[in-house]
Amino acid sequence: MATDLLTIASSGVRAARTALDVTAQNIANAGTTGYVRRTVQLSELASASAFGQTGDLSFSGVRVIGMSRNADAFRQAEVRRTGADAARAGAELGTYQNVEAALEQAGLYPAMTRFEEALQQLAADPVDPSLRTAALEQARTLARTFNLADQGLTTVAGGLTFAATDGVTQVNRLGAELARTNLQLARSTPGTADHVLLLDQRDNLLGQMAGHADIATSFAPDQTVSVRIGGTAGPVLVTGGTIDPLTMAQAADGTLSFANGAGAVTLSGGSLAGQAQGLVLVRDSRVQLNAIASVLSGTANAAQAAGAALDGSPGQPLFSGNTAAALSVALTSGAQLATAPAGTGAGSRDPAGLVNLRTALDAANVAGRIDAMLFGISSATQGRATTAEALDAIAGAARLALDAQAGVDLDAEAVNLVRFQQAFQASSKAIQVASDLFDTLLAIR
Repeated sequence: MATDLLTIASSGVRAARTALDVTAQNIANAGTTGYVRRTVQLSELASASAFGQTGDLSFSGVRVIGMSRNADAFRQAEVRRTGADAARAGAELGTYQNVEAALEQAGLYPAMTRFEEALQQLAADPVDPSLRTAALEQARTLARTFNLADQGLTTVAGGLTFAATDGVTQVNRLGAELARTNLQLARSTPGTADHVLLLDQRDNLLGQMAGHADIATSFAPDQTVSVRIGGTAGPVLVTGGTIDPLTMAQAADGTLSFANGAGAVTLSGGSLAGQAQGLVLVRDSRVQLNAIASVLSGTANAAQAAGAALDGSPGQPLFSGNTAAALSVALTSGAQLATAPAGTGAGSRDPAGLVNLRTALDAANVAGRIDAMLFGISSATQGRATTAEALDAIAGAARLALDAQAGVDLDAEAVNLVRFQQAFQASSKAIQVASDLFDTLLAIR
């Protein structure tokens, strides 16, 4: 009969053994990233009442009905959301720091002040060849610092573009793996070990994807997931077993745009959003740098045109090019510096042309413009650092909240290990008692 002691005890042995296996699995994966603690779900095993039995049900032991994961969908969504914000802020901060370093290391401001000092020294003796050569070399050094600053920005932009290209590749790879996981989830049996493992894999893929871009998820009754990229209003990236790949385009100014087959994608979170915003910063910094180079070149060349060189000839342009990348010194000799006013003879000591150049540079405030640009980048970098630190703390708190629920507590698992071991031993003892009873009954004569 289904309610005999042997049957009940054997069901207890099977249930305890399964629970011990799950507990051991939890302990073994205590440090595994993305692992969610499992719990065995047990239910009373009952059969319909038969003739001569009292009541509607005849209890026949215990059975394992499946495994569940200690995961909260809200906490998981919070980890993805805060993680995307932190990744975006981190990528932005890295770009600001790199841009700041590129401009600082170029030495723009010191080069500008040294050029102005060389002009001031030349004013004391406008016909001194060594002072003229020194002033021209300082002008050449200044032009090179603009070139270096532009090259630094180009290097930063190249790194961001490379990282964004890889990020798009990773999003599509993760999306393809998620689509395959969806197909496997649809075919698996809920509550089984394979099904629970697939759920871990699904959530791990979603977490990695959120690090690259902000996503919105919706879950079907069979636990498959649909993913929208760019938030709840964004186009669908993954649905069922299909993926609409993300693509990236780069404009002439270096900025990025994203799209997939369903339309444009506007990212507000994840490292891709931070890298795209970083390229906007590089573009704006280059525009500002080019504007300063243009002011420097135009101001100096206008002053040169209004003066006379050492040999009395009309002043020629000091700089060629009006962008940071193209800026260079056009003069080949210090004697070509137009230190005297126009119309004076050769060898004039009149510094009026030089005074005009220094006055024009002061009025254009080239040094002040450089200082303001560097200060603006530095201040923005500090602000981004504060924001990134705050968002990282928020993301960390969300991860801790999820780990407190979904993570493995070794103390609790040790208790379960003892509890289920005792249950196993008790059920085994019940089987032994049942066997002894049957032996005793069969021995009666």
